Amino acid sequence: MDGIQLISLIIALSAGLAFINIRYLKLPSTIGIMVLSLLLSLVLLVVGASSSLGSFVKDMMAQIDFSGFLLDFMLGFLLFAGALHTDVKKLRKAKWPILTYATVGILISTFLVATGIYLLLPFLYQPVEFIYCLLFGALISPTDPIAVLSILKKAGISESIETKITGESLFNDGVGVVVFLTLFSVANKGFSEVSTSDILVLLTEEIVGGIVLGLALGYIGFLMLKKIDHYQTEVLITLAMVMGGISLAPLFHFSGPLAMVIAGLFIGNKGALEAMSEQTSDYVHKFWEMVDEIFNAILFVVIGLELLIIPFEISFLYVGLVSIIIVILSRFISLITPSYLFRLEYEFPKKTFLIMTWGGLRGGISIALALSLTVGMERNLIVCVTYIVVLFSIIVQGLSLERIVKKLN
Repeated sequence: MDGIQLISLIIALSAGLAFINIRYLKLPSTIGIMVLSLLLSLVLLVVGASSSLGSFVKDMMAQIDFSGFLLDFMLGFLLFAGALHTDVKKLRKAKWPILTYATVGILISTFLVATGIYLLLPFLYQPVEFIYCLLFGALISPTDPIAVLSILKKAGISESIETKITGESLFNDGVGVVVFLTLFSVANKGFSEVSTSDILVLLTEEIVGGIVLGLALGYIGFLMLKKIDHYQTEVLITLAMVMGGISLAPLFHFSGPLAMVIAGLFIGNKGALEAMSEQTSDYVHKFWEMVDEIFNAILFVVIGLELLIIPFEISFLYVGLVSIIIVILSRFISLITPSYLFRLEYEFPKKTFLIMTWGGLRGGISIALALSLTVGMERNLIVCVTYIVVLFSIIVQGLSLERIVKKLN
């Protein structure tokens, strides 16, 4: 099966599941589509992979490089779309909490998750090197903007808290990927082969480079949009910005996710106000809203069907269930600790910590990072545990978020 046929089948399946969800289940689209694709996977598992349909779907999923597909292609579109619809003025009011949680919070959570897993693994599975636990902590700590943004829209959350969660999710994703890549490099080469200066250079290159690339793309796009008034061409320019950005970033070892967030914020705010007519702004926003919806549907169908090829052992289930608790507690501590250290707790009510903890959903990015690990890095264990945490996060936390918000309010 070639690439076009594979994409066509996934889009057709996504459309069918989206229709069933909207017509009958009426769940938030992200959750509904993934639940249906999970049920389909379970049915195929019960029927047996040996059946013609089961074998066909399993072979189809085996052909998908999920990690590369999401991290190198789809993520740029989704982050640009999310940032495009984000108001910079609101982000500016909460800039210190957002930046603190997206940096210090990620590092605290990574270390806490890694330590908890490292101490418990000998009792639940077998001892695992601490560096691999750190890799799991790094990939599971960032909250996924793809999952968060699509669910928060329907949760009835206050504007202040929504701004903090969405802003943090947009930025901590880029930071989390950089932290993961740094630890991956250490695990690959060994502690003795990687110096502190190497790590600092890598971090600086990824983060600063990503921000600079995003600003450059945003500014060039802004100048081009300002010179014309033709909405079809202007939509094409925004599309070219994303395609160009996700192609350029890897060449210079810059963070593509951060570049897309910065470019999206630039065009969605300064570009919409100063470079677009009202008609163009409407078309640009609607186009990227459609891209967001379509890619979300495809992403969560693929996540659900990944169940068919995820390696599984019963001990992985025990580790996964314990990991859910560790990840949630680490999330709460990683919010509380920097808040009190930097006196951020005065900027919002205490209930915000609870909502941000439960609303910090994990999604496809965590699975993609886990799948990028090599076999020698405890890949099977980490992939399976990550999958369990992500499923709990999106289905249980996502479905109950609205009720928790109403109760706390």
